[in-house]
Amino acid sequence: MLSPVIHDKSVPHAEHTGSSLRATAILQGRMGSTRLPGKVFFLLSGKPVMQHVYERIGYCQNLDRIIVATSVNTEDDCIAEWFDRLGVCVFRGSAEDPLDRYYQAASAYHAKHVVRIMADCPLVDPMVVDEVIAKYFDGGYDLCYLGGEFPTGLDVTVFSYEALERSWKEARLVSEREHVTPYMSKNPGIFKVGCLEKFQGLLRHRWVMDYRQDYEFIRQIYEALYEPGKIFLSNDVLKLIEGRPHLMKINAGIPRDEGYRKAVEREAAATVSSKDR
Repeated sequence: MLSPVIHDKSVPHAEHTGSSLRATAILQGRMGSTRLPGKVFFLLSGKPVMQHVYERIGYCQNLDRIIVATSVNTEDDCIAEWFDRLGVCVFRGSAEDPLDRYYQAASAYHAKHVVRIMADCPLVDPMVVDEVIAKYFDGGYDLCYLGGEFPTGLDVTVFSYEALERSWKEARLVSEREHVTPYMSKNPGIFKVGCLEKFQGLLRHRWVMDYRQDYEFIRQIYEALYEPGKIFLSNDVLKLIEGRPHLMKINAGIPRDEGYRKAVEREAAATVSSKDR
């Protein structure tokens, strides 16, 4: 049985207490989603989506701190104020450049090893996060991520502060700045990259919240499985879906990794346009 790990709000410091083989989670979220505005504050079982994500990764054993990173935009005041009242470390940075936001947040809190967590993934599995962190440390990687045929929405990546800093200095493409880690994963000659492949045959499962259909799917998952003070995991979701296969139809047919794919397509179109001038 997993027990929650307490993450007290604290003054930034250069040396973390406890095991050196722990990482700092940066929970990224803002209100200005183009596909589903305000989604991170939609309610699930009486709490905002982003709070559920925070509480779920609070069960991770390989984290020593969780930082909420939102933007300086006025519309994100509610996020900063909400988590500040909960006693959570909050950092505010660029809305247009999430890579810069991550770098500045990691720098402000002297994070040596960073875990990227997305606020629109309220089914994130703390045991999977712990496994990816363990793989990162065991392999001495600069970047380690969950790979293979996993449900989108379980995504987790871990990277060193040094890799983050180099990416911040060198990444130029919009897709590399918006999605934080592509510059690392596309340059294995520069960074030592590792991957944990845990799941098979689950690519069609969509556990992320980008559209109303996604919200309805996740709302029904929470209605069936959520109990305050307890944690349900990936296997519990899969067992529920096995018994209620109609759930998969709610958000079926939405392309995977649509945001990153569209960013790459925009870059390609811009390159062609510039060559035609």
